[in-house]
Amino acid sequence: MGSATARRRDAFLFGRRTYEIFAGSWGAGMDPGNPVGEALNTRPKYVASTTLTDPQWADTTVLSGDITGAIDELRAEPSGELQVWGSGTLIRWLLDHRLVDEIVLLTYPVVVGQGTRLFPATGADTGLELVDLQSTPKGLTIQTYRTTGRPQYEAVTT
Repeated sequence: MGSATARRRDAFLFGRRTYEIFAGSWGAGMDPGNPVGEALNTRPKYVASTTLTDPQWADTTVLSGDITGAIDELRAEPSGELQVWGSGTLIRWLLDHRLVDEIVLLTYPVVVGQGTRLFPATGADTGLELVDLQSTPKGLTIQTYRTTGRPQYEAVTT
């Protein structure tokens, strides 16, 4: 995720596995002046987990029990963005529970022949509205979508 996106957030939400990966690398300290590392190390971090009990990364709160209620409370705070990086299982759960306001997708010019789905294989459809599109000279595209609820489909006429 780019440094401009990292600076927009006021807190981060992770699933346990992604949190542990980030804590092991970003939480160990980064080069001074790195805006992504600075954001991750100075902002609150929330982890949706039923197994993490003793987070070592500073400013970390574990959310367990009523995850939906806890996330609703965080989203209701007027302080700004709550960003989720990685955390595919958590993202699919958030989408299924309609707890996503905006999606920023980075598309790299690489075809990977296997992997985990980003979006749920089943569940309700979610409408998206493109609000920003950027690209780099090497072909990376960054698409920002706002969720619009359930999409309205046009009837097929013949």
